[in-house]
Amino acid sequence: AIAEERYLGGTCVNVGCVPKKLFVYAAEFAHDFEDAAGFGWTVGERTFDWRTLIHNKNQEINRLNGIYERLLNNAGVDIINGRARIIDEHTVEVDGKQYTSEYILVATGGWPRLPEIPGVEHAITSNEAFYLEQLPERMIIVGGGYIAVEFAGVFNNLGVEVTMLHRGNLILRGFDDDIRDTLEEEMGKQGIEVRCNDQIIQIEKDGDTLTATLKSGDTLTAGAIMYAIGRVPNTKGIGLEAVGVELNEKGAIVVNEYLQSSVPHIYALGDVIDRIQLTPMATAEGMAVARNLFDGQEQVPAYDNVPTAIFSHPNVGTVGLTEAEARHQYKHVDIYRTKFRPMKHTLSGREERVMMKLVVDGDTDKVLGVHMV
Repeated sequence: AIAEERYLGGTCVNVGCVPKKLFVYAAEFAHDFEDAAGFGWTVGERTFDWRTLIHNKNQEINRLNGIYERLLNNAGVDIINGRARIIDEHTVEVDGKQYTSEYILVATGGWPRLPEIPGVEHAITSNEAFYLEQLPERMIIVGGGYIAVEFAGVFNNLGVEVTMLHRGNLILRGFDDDIRDTLEEEMGKQGIEVRCNDQIIQIEKDGDTLTATLKSGDTLTAGAIMYAIGRVPNTKGIGLEAVGVELNEKGAIVVNEYLQSSVPHIYALGDVIDRIQLTPMATAEGMAVARNLFDGQEQVPAYDNVPTAIFSHPNVGTVGLTEAEARHQYKHVDIYRTKFRPMKHTLSGREERVMMKLVVDGDTDKVLGVHMV
């Protein structure tokens, strides 16, 4: 049985990768129209209707929700609509009714984090960005991670004046420095203002205008302020502490290599354990739990060399070690790096460069990392 209080499919289908990619596809047409002229195409007056995109996006998500429901029903899974609370290691309660099972699996995901500052109630997160009634003329996106850069590219291409505000000194912390430098440069070429080493300390609302006061003393105005500063595990209020499930300092469930919590019959996976917050990784974890519990296997998910794509403008792809990580772990490291203009843009005229980088073990020629923008 599955207990779900919101929607089937979790973050990815409803407020994550699926609607995000639909937004990215919509935004890419802005460049396609501009690039077409160099290839002989004449494109007439271009118009964009935000409400059409939102309507069609919602229809697609509803279609996917229906598919998930049908698949579960066909597999004989009972769907319990409501918020579940764990009573003991074999029992959950939903709307006053108790259900028992040999095992309990917690896969409640994560939720966008907001800072504790005056006026933060006027801001939105990525969840609400997918349902904006209209596009603002100007938007401030707070954060420097992959969600922030993806939405900055989307809204910029759709005609919004975008300022990205990041408290660190460079975007995409944890990624290879050449990716970070290259993407920030390309975003600047496209008209996105990236402001680092600053943060909002207060938000004020006057009609449809939001004013953000920054730590530096500057003020910025916008029609919308979106926070993309990370996600927190969805572990509050579901009874974990009461039954003795150990949580770490971030509120994530602590599990062993087999995804078993400190309570033997309670398992957890996905964003709620705060390892690698990617849908394919959660899928692999789910398959491992199922095989271990019901097929007698001892499968451990592998977390090394997990490829990552960022649907920024331009896109980013990466797998393996960064240069800094490689130099820390290996005695001799060779770097092969190139930047060039893509063939497409020799005719389109777009000033956009590709960066490709290989991080290689100098002693064995083994490729340790690949990074591309």
